[in-house]
Amino acid sequence: MKSVLITGGTGFIGSHTAVELIEAGKEIIIVDNLYNSSEEVLNRIEQITHVLPKFYKEDLCDKEALRRIFRENDIDSVIHFAGLKAVGESVAIPLKYYQNNITGTLNLLEVMQEFHCKKIVFSSSATVYGDPASVPIKENFPLHTTNPYGTTKLFIEQILTDLCHSDKEFSAVLLRYFNPIGAHKSGLIGETPNGIPNNLLPYIARVAAGKLERLSVFGDDYDTIDGTGVRDYIHVVDLAKGHVKALEYANEHQGIEAVNLGTGNGYSVLQIKDAFEKASKVKIPYVITSRRPGDIATCYADTEKAKKLFGWEAQYSIEEMCEDSWNFTVKNPDGVQ
Repeated sequence: MKSVLITGGTGFIGSHTAVELIEAGKEIIIVDNLYNSSEEVLNRIEQITHVLPKFYKEDLCDKEALRRIFRENDIDSVIHFAGLKAVGESVAIPLKYYQNNITGTLNLLEVMQEFHCKKIVFSSSATVYGDPASVPIKENFPLHTTNPYGTTKLFIEQILTDLCHSDKEFSAVLLRYFNPIGAHKSGLIGETPNGIPNNLLPYIARVAAGKLERLSVFGDDYDTIDGTGVRDYIHVVDLAKGHVKALEYANEHQGIEAVNLGTGNGYSVLQIKDAFEKASKVKIPYVITSRRPGDIATCYADTEKAKKLFGWEAQYSIEEMCEDSWNFTVKNPDGVQ
């Protein structure tokens, strides 16, 4: 049976996608250097699916290791998550981000070509839109970035575009997703960021769990429903199902497509805080601070293309996202170690 290679498959989105692929009857192989995840995630995937994925602890910057993985397995498609992903860190150490994310991807694509594997779903991001002129954001909007992390995503999109133009047998789907939150219903897998979380939901969850003192809300003077920033939050399981649909599409079509994955709805920081308080029954102390440089008022997706191409749309409500996130936090107070 041909296999799907998942790079970064023990991470937050990768692990949930692994579960959905297994449950869709796919054979998967995971490669991850465990820089920002734990090998214990593999056992959690097995608990959920009763299948222990084949795993290689390797780095994509090691091309020979990639060649060995492809030699030892019959891989016909790849879902590519692996990469450094913290916006602030990318500003502080840009060369590390360019070296890791770009070089790793180039190695992967070169080895894929060597082994005639020509289908890839790439984990891109709504950061490629920069500060959009309007919302909802459509896939044909101008692309520009405001940080090195986002720029690596944009560069990789361009590399894949050029590759598909040069090799008509190649198929690539660029998934630009918005703000993944939530966790698997079982509470076995979820988001376990290193250190102090950069993203809103894990931060709120740690405040609710008593591990952080309070939430800092960056600005309450935006032109939004309550003055706080509005974003499109999507349940990670919805997102994972979107990857399964994208892979099906890549298997049936050549060329390249960029597709947003979001709900098409925007929620403010305070609305998310309130929803999490309801889910957890814990009061979330917060303080209003000044805006962060580069933050925008409102960002949410136009999701029509995903519906049209994949027959996919998000199913989970913001209440369910918060409930599942809290369930994971309660069951894993120190994350998945």
